Amino acid sequence: MAVRVVQWTTGNVGQRSARAVLAHPELDLVGCYAWSPEKVGRDVGELCGLDPVGVIASDDVDALLALRPDCVLYTPMWSDVDELVRILESGVNVVSTAAFINGNGLGSERDRIVAACERGGSSMFGSGVSPGFIEVLAIVAANVCDRIDKVTVVEEADTTLYDSPETELPAGFARPIGDPELPAMAARGTAVFGEAVALVADALGVELDEIACEAEFAQTTADLDLGSWQIPAGHVAGVYASWQGRIDGRTIVELSVRWKKGTTLEPDWQINEGHVIEIDGRPTIRTTVQFLPPPDFEATTFQDFMVLGMIMTAMPAVNAIRGVVAASPGIVTYTDLPLTLPRGWVQPSVE
Repeated sequence: MAVRVVQWTTGNVGQRSARAVLAHPELDLVGCYAWSPEKVGRDVGELCGLDPVGVIASDDVDALLALRPDCVLYTPMWSDVDELVRILESGVNVVSTAAFINGNGLGSERDRIVAACERGGSSMFGSGVSPGFIEVLAIVAANVCDRIDKVTVVEEADTTLYDSPETELPAGFARPIGDPELPAMAARGTAVFGEAVALVADALGVELDEIACEAEFAQTTADLDLGSWQIPAGHVAGVYASWQGRIDGRTIVELSVRWKKGTTLEPDWQINEGHVIEIDGRPTIRTTVQFLPPPDFEATTFQDFMVLGMIMTAMPAVNAIRGVVAASPGIVTYTDLPLTLPRGWVQPSVE
């Protein structure tokens, strides 16, 4: 029997997850929540650039929950805990791409989610490409070791053309380089990577003494015009955040991100685009992960190319739906689920 899914929002990521649900033989899109008033009453196919599919977007939460979906595919930019509690306590499972791995970054608000899962008998899960998928790769790589000293994942990206001030300003971008609040901002803005440190530690079967964030910043020496926002000279245009899980003062898990904008950075950080996973142990493993377009991919603008990023963010969540629906109530992570499998995506041959 197909899993009944309600898509929650149809932004950049939501459009790709809705398309995936519509295309999957074991998933059934039964409803869609629209946050924007201009999307209410429109066919989901139209909102996603497809032909009409007969599912109409609505902002009536009660009506959507009354459809008795098995799962809400939750894809706004940030989590709304009040919204999540309402969904979960109604008995509907949630799979999220909204900066959620285990919810520890939410502080006391996490307890509300746990309580809602208990009342509703539902499960809450979060993933994405990074963090999320990339940590699963690291965990899988570590399976060939008979001794593990440290797991490291490094993400580096030039985000000059990535126009997302809603996610980058909270991490410290565009703040004066001497702002004493910068380390705290970087920690808050990248807190989900701290959650991912806990995920890796759980997979290793170790209990960490602490999870801490160390941050560095680079300034632009010239004004940067990024389209919808600007970074003045002398302000932050590079953020490095290293989330470290430690035992007895030794770092066992380190997940870091280094993001930069423009070509006038001081210091002049050199960026190697992509991810590097390294398992220090016996044996030591080092692998580089790059995401490339297929030969038939057509893109004339950076925005077109970013479709790949939205697909990569959506698909780990989509592929986890069946496992989350079958999971025990509560907040669950990859360590609580069977291995998620990419079934349903091999295309038939075209004659």
